[in-house]
Amino acid sequence: MRPHPRAHALGVLGCPTCRLVCEAPDDDNAPGRCPRCYTRLRRRRPDSIARAFAFLLAGIIFYIPANVLPVMYTAKLGHGRDSTILEGVFAFWQAGSYGIALVIFVASVAVPCAKFLILGLLLFTAQRGSSWARYERALLYRMVELVGYWSMLDVLVVASTATLVKFHPLADVEPRLGILFFGGMVILTMLSAMQFDPRLTWDGKK
Repeated sequence: MRPHPRAHALGVLGCPTCRLVCEAPDDDNAPGRCPRCYTRLRRRRPDSIARAFAFLLAGIIFYIPANVLPVMYTAKLGHGRDSTILEGVFAFWQAGSYGIALVIFVASVAVPCAKFLILGLLLFTAQRGSSWARYERALLYRMVELVGYWSMLDVLVVASTATLVKFHPLADVEPRLGILFFGGMVILTMLSAMQFDPRLTWDGKK
């Protein structure tokens, strides 16, 4: 089966914002603009891998204090305690709130670790110009993009829990420093995915 022609060979580019297929600029040093949304068009995003690696590394660094430092303070009848993400998961589980515990575990442990591994794999293989599993890697990138919209779910759960507990006159919940690091980690990993140019997956060796 003959391979499908690539956009580079056809002299066209896909707009990263509105997905319109546009005529490719002759010179990447003087990029054109999409006629529909005026987004700057480039054949490849400059320094994509280096920038994505930098944001990914910063996100991993932020993830360490996000798990070590307390994310929430809970008090009831005058007795309070700080809790980390995993301690919060165990507390909700022991209290019978299995759904909330599962949501927090998936959003704050499983999903971030999976994003670190997937982004690292995409960047490493793109940097080496690997032709291994290109279609699967493209699907992984789309999955990371989709999950990025739900990455703040853990922060929202803490905020919602704090709001609900506030209605109890003898109980109190307050966010702690760890939640800021977690939010920073989420933003950094989203920036890493945004800086990565998925077209690099199809470059390199045939």
